[in-house]
Amino acid sequence: MTVTIDRIECWVHRAPIDVPVANAFGAMSNRPALWLRLTDSDGGSGWGEVFCNFPQVGAEHRARLIDSLFVPLLKGLEASDPAPVRAHLERRTHRMAIQCGEPGPFAQIIGAVDQAMWDLCARRAGQPVWRYAGGGRACVRPYASGIGPDGVAETVRARWQQGYRAFKLKLGFGLERDLANLAEMRSVIGPDTPLMCDANQAWDLSEARAMLEAIEVFKPFWVEEPLAADRPLSEWRELAASSPLALAAGENIRGEGDFLAMLDAGCLRFVQPDVGKWGGLSGGLQIARRARALGVAYCPHWLAGGLGLAASMHALAASGDTQGWAEVDANPNPLRESIFPFQIQDGLVTLGDAPGFGLEPDLEACRAWRIDHHRVG
Repeated sequence: MTVTIDRIECWVHRAPIDVPVANAFGAMSNRPALWLRLTDSDGGSGWGEVFCNFPQVGAEHRARLIDSLFVPLLKGLEASDPAPVRAHLERRTHRMAIQCGEPGPFAQIIGAVDQAMWDLCARRAGQPVWRYAGGGRACVRPYASGIGPDGVAETVRARWQQGYRAFKLKLGFGLERDLANLAEMRSVIGPDTPLMCDANQAWDLSEARAMLEAIEVFKPFWVEEPLAADRPLSEWRELAASSPLALAAGENIRGEGDFLAMLDAGCLRFVQPDVGKWGGLSGGLQIARRARALGVAYCPHWLAGGLGLAASMHALAASGDTQGWAEVDANPNPLRESIFPFQIQDGLVTLGDAPGFGLEPDLEACRAWRIDHHRVG
């Protein structure tokens, strides 16, 4: 008997934080999370997380899109393989996304559905997603991300005590402050610990050239999004050719064609698809395979709640890329810490053998953070 998708549910949560999380384009005054659960006709279920970090009202909007547009499209679909479900949704919503000018939110919802389908199918098979998707090892290397512009040394020392041995600093706050933060971080971690940098699309080409020259002395492991993701490939090629520093990007690239064009242009040494922004695990693994053939490391982006972090780590483990890194936000987030706690041993996170992503969100425990997205105004 064919197993089909029977129920689609989503929950919006928003946890308060004491200090806003700032970056080059804005700040988050709270930590949102939008979780999606698919339940099949046999009662099995799978979870995914929709990207909704920014703007801060994005979670409710995406939840309403799920309720109004995606529930009817998903109900009754065969639930045995993530690929046909993703293809169906992309085909059916392509013109809708163009019509309303929102390809991003549509792609983010489809990414979460794809996560949930992998979780559902792997649970049914009694396997962890990393193995079910073809991986041969359960371990991934994490790095602590989202550090700065304030409290750099304090944050790095705390994460070092937790076992992190690689760190990413946010740039884009002006030359003087960026250089001071880089110097502060290097003074804490020493000259040889991997120090990644993320400009969050802060610079134009001339600014990026000048900044890469200025920060080269700090030996950054990579410089992420020194240009806007939609700048012409000619600018990315020019920047890559003008500096010995490795470039990274991917969280704001959407669509297999754009990823492949960037990879084939030879601009990147690290590619960073986000399982919640485009493609889910399926899209990320497609890009990882192409990247590996070109000698580019797959380092999935993630900076939100615990469900998506688990999916991101499983994607990296499934890819088999031993040169990749898993991004873990260094800033407080109850919707990550309470959902997906993990330990770092010898610089690695071991995902284990529990079916699916190996977790089940405690909705009752998170009730205090829940937002009724059905209410308008």
